Amino acid sequence: MLDIKFIRDNPDAVRENIKKKYQEEKLPLVDQVLALDSENRAAITEASELRAKRNTLSKQVGMLMGQAKKDPSKLQEAETAKEQVKANAARLAELEQKETDLEAQIHKIMMVIPNIIDASVPIGPDDSCNVEVERFGEPAVPAFDIPYHTEIMERFGGIDMDAAGRVSGNGFYYLLGDIARLHEAVLAYARDFMIDKGFTFCIPPYMIRGNVVEGVMSQTDMDAMMYKIEGEDLYLIGTSEHSMIGRFIDQILPESSLPQTLTSYSPCFRKEKGAHGVEERGVYRIHQFEKQEMIVVCKPEESMDWYNKMWQYSVELFRSMDIPVRQLECCSGDLADLKVKSCDIEAWSPRQKKYFEVCSCSNMGDAQARRLRIRVKGEDGKNYLPHTLNNTVVAPPRMLIAFLENNLQADGSVKVPEPLRPYMGGAEVLQPKH
Repeated sequence: MLDIKFIRDNPDAVRENIKKKYQEEKLPLVDQVLALDSENRAAITEASELRAKRNTLSKQVGMLMGQAKKDPSKLQEAETAKEQVKANAARLAELEQKETDLEAQIHKIMMVIPNIIDASVPIGPDDSCNVEVERFGEPAVPAFDIPYHTEIMERFGGIDMDAAGRVSGNGFYYLLGDIARLHEAVLAYARDFMIDKGFTFCIPPYMIRGNVVEGVMSQTDMDAMMYKIEGEDLYLIGTSEHSMIGRFIDQILPESSLPQTLTSYSPCFRKEKGAHGVEERGVYRIHQFEKQEMIVVCKPEESMDWYNKMWQYSVELFRSMDIPVRQLECCSGDLADLKVKSCDIEAWSPRQKKYFEVCSCSNMGDAQARRLRIRVKGEDGKNYLPHTLNNTVVAPPRMLIAFLENNLQADGSVKVPEPLRPYMGGAEVLQPKH
């Protein structure tokens, strides 16, 4: 969400940014919001003048009424002044209602105009124009065939999607035995990895109110992702970033408390609307999963440094588990409206012989802070908006696919990388049951 003053002073830059995001249908919104803003400021100015006149006239009425006790001729003048006060009060009420209506219209449009993207973002209409920046680790294809990930899990007696379908429908699963333990081991390792980086571990609420949802994401993303609790103003979170950033709603943070660096665990719930390809079966795209997240609230001048640190943490974590990855810079058309800059970390799939997304790191600028009214009191006593950032540490269902494919051995066993062994009872290799 942009500052209306920025749009007022830089309308051409806002229009150009909309074009870069391939959202030309939103171009008329700039003129609409400027016209509403001009009308609103005129109403505010007139209301302020009327309040000043009201104070003057009120004093005048009191004075005239006092004079009328001695000079009856002043009574008519006092009554005239009273009528003027009454007329001004009616007009002031009308203007105040007009301000409320105009501000609501302005707010609605401002929520739709996309954030200004960073100058370094590649320009393109969709994810086909995302740009590979760097690879980490050598992607390898073994001499033996690698089964689909659910087949690997089934060999360990580790998944039951049929039962989950009967209980909950498509998009759910049961994990069992070594696979379930591996799932939890990855989460525990990711938690401790981030704590070692100086992040504070947190378990947040798994449901949030509508005003928090509106503050952390666009309406389009909300409709596509969020499950609403019927009859209540509560939504199931799609990622813990939502409730973690929401924690600071309407707060003024002391500058000395920045940066806030937090890593959070939560289950996540997503509608996952739309058609999905054959490679998105199994546990790749599901309605319920668990995730370890990292979020940062920092000074604006520090946000790009944190952005680079955060995606590099993801690379380090995946490489420690012998998984080759690459960083993919998201193009302008692939950025959600609140994002200033974003990149994906993609893991190598030796079965598919290509990379797939496992982490997404985003710099949101001050958009979420503006929507949620999060402020920082600077050393000079003035308030300013912080920047917020988020990144996936690990989301095990998808991460498990990368892990199993890259650590599968020719005999069907799965190698356990050294960092995970303490969380797996010291096991170095997992043996299949079938």
